[in-house]
Amino acid sequence: MKQFSEMGFNEIIIDNLKKAGYETPTAIQDQAIPVLLEGRDLLGIAQTGSGKTAAFSLPILQRLTEQKAKDGLLVPRVLILVPTRELSTQILKSLETYGEGLNIKSCAIFGGVKQTEQVKALKGGVDILIATPGRLLDLMEQGHIRLGKIEIFVMDEADRMLDMGFIDDINLLIEKLPEKKQTIFFSATMPDAVAGLSYDILNNPKRIDATPASSTVATISQKVILCRKVDKFQLLKKILKEEPTELVIVFTKTKNMADKVREYLIHSRIPATVIHGDKDQQDRDKALHNFKIGSYKVLIATDIAARGIDVQGISHVINFELPLEAESYVHRIGRTARAGKEGIAISFCDDSEKSIFERIQKLIQIKLKTETYKGTPEAPGKWLQDGPIRKVTPPTPGKSQEKSAYLDHSKRQKVVKEGEAKPKAHPGFKSKKKR
Repeated sequence: MKQFSEMGFNEIIIDNLKKAGYETPTAIQDQAIPVLLEGRDLLGIAQTGSGKTAAFSLPILQRLTEQKAKDGLLVPRVLILVPTRELSTQILKSLETYGEGLNIKSCAIFGGVKQTEQVKALKGGVDILIATPGRLLDLMEQGHIRLGKIEIFVMDEADRMLDMGFIDDINLLIEKLPEKKQTIFFSATMPDAVAGLSYDILNNPKRIDATPASSTVATISQKVILCRKVDKFQLLKKILKEEPTELVIVFTKTKNMADKVREYLIHSRIPATVIHGDKDQQDRDKALHNFKIGSYKVLIATDIAARGIDVQGISHVINFELPLEAESYVHRIGRTARAGKEGIAISFCDDSEKSIFERIQKLIQIKLKTETYKGTPEAPGKWLQDGPIRKVTPPTPGKSQEKSAYLDHSKRQKVVKEGEAKPKAHPGFKSKKKR
């Protein structure tokens, strides 16, 4: 395997990689980078945490360095389409790290925040635009963005983009892109039906399977604990208090359950924060920042946030509830054991989830180790009840964590039970190719 210094990159890029501690490419980077430097379309499949972002970011930076904009205007030349706000900011950070000193401007746009700052950045000129579909279409309709000069189009987490309700938006965006461009799809999973759609968009692509589709990283130790639904809260507390954990992500299926798990942990004197679709961008950024710096040991999240969380030092991923889609299991546990490190994934499974458990094993082609847990009589069944839950005041990071700082018994807050949006079946992709 080559070193990055042997792959033909600009010296500034090589120096930036060395500063970041990167010298040897991962498997997907080693296979994808030469193809992308040639300008070919690519469909890349690799495990979460295997380095897909650098695999497309580095060739993009190299190309923009070699080829200046023909008209001298700073209009978007690269569009990177992503499903979540968290992933957009993660990619932006990577581009800024790898491209420091190259005078290449990048910008991330996404919903959930006011558009003022994003519009201001666009007016200042942007080479690389990272965007979620909804906000991108909004700003295009307002006349702030034109995609007529796009030279490279990247769809990251392509399976999710094409299969979770973005199909109509993608149809609209594809129509606005130039016919002649390099198109790049990357994902950790690629169901056959979605792969067929991707080939309608890509032009004679090179397909790279750096790892088997939907496989999990070998350095993740996985196990499933069979238990009653009512015992899950108690089991979670037991693991967090008794096992040597560092940073932990706990995944739930619904926003309502995420809030209840956080309330229970705070009631149990375990600092925890939460991110899900009902939180505005400022709250999500703050929660993720406090988790990264260790102010909170536990981050509770729904599947909407499973992709794009790139935090060093996550020792455990705990699936409080198994995901509705087996593929989401791969993305969830991929938050640990990143960059070659080891990690632990623990999944709770009650009787109602056994069919999901079987689908996960079939997908990843691994027979997972199982244990059984039976809670004590005081298992907190009240936390499973619908309706109002107590409003929780989280502890202030870095300050004394007295009981009064965890729980406010004097207030009530109505929380509507609400599940995550179930992925819509796509009605079919409108290909621009002539049949």
